[in-house]
Amino acid sequence: MKIIGLIGGMSWESSAQYYKIINEATRDRIHPLENAKSLMFTVNFHEIERLQHAGAWDEAGAILADAAKRLEVGGADCIVLCTNTMHKLSSSITEAVQIPLLHIADATAKAVVTRGIKRIGLLGTGFTMEHEFYKGRLEQNFALEVIVPEKPDRDIVHDVIYDELCAGMVRSESKLEYVRIMQKLVEAGAEGIILGCTEIMLLVGQADSSVPVFDTTTLHALAAVDFALA
Repeated sequence: MKIIGLIGGMSWESSAQYYKIINEATRDRIHPLENAKSLMFTVNFHEIERLQHAGAWDEAGAILADAAKRLEVGGADCIVLCTNTMHKLSSSITEAVQIPLLHIADATAKAVVTRGIKRIGLLGTGFTMEHEFYKGRLEQNFALEVIVPEKPDRDIVHDVIYDELCAGMVRSESKLEYVRIMQKLVEAGAEGIILGCTEIMLLVGQADSSVPVFDTTTLHALAAVDFALA
């Protein structure tokens, strides 16, 4: 079994889900007493969040590179960055270490393509929905057409993530807003919805959508298990 190196803390709410999913899947695939070999380096999300909103991406990238190096020195065989948004800086990690980074967008896109979906709706932070590092990868590498909510709804999705979900708050009124926004994406032609922030799975899931939902947290965690057990 290979050792999974996790960069967590963005936020720790979703990092805890990664740990749970990885170990449950390992148990289910092998033996009731089996769990994954893993290391986690947890960054300070408040520091990361300030750098994100200040546009100080180079500084944030240096933090991720340092975390990845520590995991590699600790014996990790791969890097799993437990966040969608910070994959904007995936090159900071791949340039810092020799072990592979398991990219969250790739794990997600493979699941979307397997379902035969071509036009996919994307929810996430404003950075994930608006910058090209995520949408562009889905479009260029997997031939997917990606649609995102209109600007007022993007702001709602973003604010709920930072102000509520990352702080451990799950509010019914926010869930209703997300369900409304997801339905608007379906009406715009989305054949499925990517929950493109690792905290969104705490708020909504398949039961809240009329089309297939792709939970990036679970898909990424399971990709890590696939790698570790290959």
